[in-house]
Amino acid sequence: MAGLAAARNLADAGRTVALLEARSRVGGRIFTVRDGGEVLELGAEFIHGRPPELWSLIEEAGLETYELEGRTLQFEDGQLRATPAVANPQDESVPVLDGLESYLGPDIPFSEYLDQNHVPEELRRSAIGYVEGFNAADHRVIGVHSLGMQQTAEEEIEGDRLFRIRDGYDLLPQYLCERFLAAGGRLHMNCLLERVEWNARRVEIFASAAGQPVKLTARQAVITLPLGVLQQGSVEFVPVPAAVLESRRLRMGNARRFTMLFREKFWVTPGNGPVEDGDFSFLFSLESMPPVWWTPLPHISNTITGWIGGRRAAQLAKLTAASLGEMACDSLAGIFSVPAESIRDGLLGTYSHDWQRDGLSFGSYSYVPARALDACSKMTLPSENTLYFAGEHTDTSGHWGTVHAALRSGIRAAQQVLEG
Repeated sequence: MAGLAAARNLADAGRTVALLEARSRVGGRIFTVRDGGEVLELGAEFIHGRPPELWSLIEEAGLETYELEGRTLQFEDGQLRATPAVANPQDESVPVLDGLESYLGPDIPFSEYLDQNHVPEELRRSAIGYVEGFNAADHRVIGVHSLGMQQTAEEEIEGDRLFRIRDGYDLLPQYLCERFLAAGGRLHMNCLLERVEWNARRVEIFASAAGQPVKLTARQAVITLPLGVLQQGSVEFVPVPAAVLESRRLRMGNARRFTMLFREKFWVTPGNGPVEDGDFSFLFSLESMPPVWWTPLPHISNTITGWIGGRRAAQLAKLTAASLGEMACDSLAGIFSVPAESIRDGLLGTYSHDWQRDGLSFGSYSYVPARALDACSKMTLPSENTLYFAGEHTDTSGHWGTVHAALRSGIRAAQQVLEG
């Protein structure tokens, strides 16, 4: 989204723009697949709150959205219970995080902050689960200053509200791409970047497409490689710009998600306890694997999505989609008191994409370690008005890991090019 936003804005401004896309589709970590009438998101799924840049683009594209609504379930001590509306039962951890908004102490890892404030064990577990799940981060690494900034940023955009694009998130990057092409831009698909050689006001791009070398020359370039790719060093920069050095101070988070498609909603079958009279939006079973589930309610769908972020996601790292589905049937059987075999019999398929092992991402999304908050802002500084960096990891407003952060960064980089 960062690259598409930058390319579209520059082309609209009359610049001659070439956009290199390594994949056979646009959108990066927005990845939508369809099975019959079901829309399955394997990457970014939610619109978090009301970020103006993202909503402006959605409205421009004429895409239909809906807000998630419905009850939340919690499975704890062998009991499944319901709450009347969408609410995260981990909200008891929020006071811990709210305190970070006014925190003026040193930027320390969240784990040290919990120790120093003698947070009770039960609340501590909840807070760690929330931070690792939401940020896909290691709580022993992520910094409290970034968490405080994130809390403030979420409140400013009503970040507790969640929306979806009804017909698929991928329609948004496709729209941006269409507008880019309509403005005269050139798109190179399946084009893998290998090396960037540059000096003031001259850039040479070396890439490959279908095994054939590609070389492009320009006065300026916007680099929107994911943080994980920058850190892997699979793209060579000659010389290495300061932004690449700063990127090494950040971290790429790990998360695993999968969506299970069923013949029918077994979880609303009469006899399934508190959900026998209706559906649910979120289910938290914090001691299970995975600990978080959701449905697209109120959208009509026979799918459930499982999610785990942070250190525990490594436990699912090597599992195929089919293996994830097998494991999840056992977990769901214990939660809903339904025989696992009956759940398996109704399972039509399990869909997943392992972003950690994807060589074009090397992770799910970024987070900021302690004492590295300045790295994000330093990555936004142009290199001799020639190289510009964008992507959700360059966000300076507390929205790391979101589509709107990527979009905002691309708009920022385009403006820098036009002013440079």
